[in-house]
Amino acid sequence: MVDVSGKNITKRVAVASSQIKMSLAAFKKLIAEESPKGDVWETAKIAAITAAKSTSQLIPYCHPLSLSCVKIRFEVDKRQCSVTSLAEVTAWGPTGVEMEALTAACLASLTIYDMMKWADKAMAISDVMLLKKTGGKSGDFQRKQ
Repeated sequence: MVDVSGKNITKRVAVASSQIKMSLAAFKKLIAEESPKGDVWETAKIAAITAAKSTSQLIPYCHPLSLSCVKIRFEVDKRQCSVTSLAEVTAWGPTGVEMEALTAACLASLTIYDMMKWADKAMAISDVMLLKKTGGKSGDFQRKQ
């Protein structure tokens, strides 16, 4: 791991997203909350929060961080039959939370896939990306649209 002991402790925030697209039939079932596995939205939120907190156990060179806040929200696009998972992670520390936000966004989409695969095994997860980050020596980042 990189030595971060000499870095300043600052507030770090990162926002990341991941998208899952599915068939119209599966999308209708998701929106109607008809998954036989239960509440897809709440399960995906819990999975994403757990993923953010577990990032250093999954990615070998990530530092374990004490997270202050993890927020997960979903944007539904009826025209594309897609759901974008947005993860915002906050921590005070010597290193950023980009990997935690990316991991959370991915796991939200993976959980949606798991809970809806009975309706559509051809769902596709894509567009995993960092949208913005603040704090730290490298400065702020905002993805250009």
